[in-house]
Amino acid sequence: MPDAAPGIVVDHPAAGIVQIRLNRPERRNALATPLLQEIADALALADGDETIRIAVITGGDRLFAAGADLDELAASGSDDPVETPRFLAWQAIRGFSKPLIAAVEGWCLGAGAELMMCADMVVAGSGARIGLPETNLGIMPGAGGTAILPRLVGRARAMKMVLTGEPITAEEALACGLIAEVAEEGAALDVALRLAAKLAGRAPLALRAAKASIREAQTLDAASHLVAERRRFIALLGTGDKAEGIAAFREKRAPVWRGQ
Repeated sequence: MPDAAPGIVVDHPAAGIVQIRLNRPERRNALATPLLQEIADALALADGDETIRIAVITGGDRLFAAGADLDELAASGSDDPVETPRFLAWQAIRGFSKPLIAAVEGWCLGAGAELMMCADMVVAGSGARIGLPETNLGIMPGAGGTAILPRLVGRARAMKMVLTGEPITAEEALACGLIAEVAEEGAALDVALRLAAKLAGRAPLALRAAKASIREAQTLDAASHLVAERRRFIALLGTGDKAEGIAAFREKRAPVWRGQ
C-alpha cells in the first residue's frame, strides 16, 4: 500500500522508482509551503535510499498544480526574508541528485510550472497548458520562473510567457525545449513511468554524474564546464560500475549495477 501524507502520496510502482503524487485536489494542488516541504522531504529520503534510482512527480488527471496557495501569498509581505522555509524547500527540491521526471496533465501554472522545471525531463499530456500568470496578481514568478525559464527556452520565449502570462500548449513546450515528450492526453504518467524504468536499468552513478554535469551548463562558462565534465568522467573510470559495464558488454549480458 502507498504511504499517505496530507499533501502527497508516495508510492513505488516498480523496482528502483519512487512516485510522488500531489494530493490537494480540493485546492487544485496549490503549492503551499507545507506541501513543498513534503515534496522536499520525500526526495531527500529517495536521495539517501540506495534502492531508489529515479523519482517521478505527478499531479492529477486533469491538473498538475494551479500555482501557489493564495491564502499564504496574501499573508506575505515585503518584510519577508529571502531564506524562508519556502525558499529552502525549493532549494532542496532542485538539489535532488538523481534523475527526476515530471508527468504533467492539464493545467500547470505559476508555482506548478516552477515545480515542473525542477524536473530533469518532463512528459506532458497533449492537453497540458503551462503558464506563469503571476503578473496578473501584481507579482512575478519567484521560484525559477525568471531565473531558470530563460535558461531553458531562451530570453524571447521567457519574456513572452512571463510578461503576458499566457499559457502555452504541450506542443509549444516541446518545440521550445521546455519539456521532453508529448504523450496522448491522460497517458503522461504511463509514459513517464516507462521512461523511469528505462533509466532505472542504467548505471546509477553515471546518471547522477551526467545530470549534475548537464545542469552546470546553466552556471559555468564553456571552458570551466569542460574541465568539470572531464573530472566527473575520470572519477567514473575508477568505479565498479564502469568495470561491470564493460564486462557485461563484452560478455553480451545485462549489467548488474551496484552503484559503486
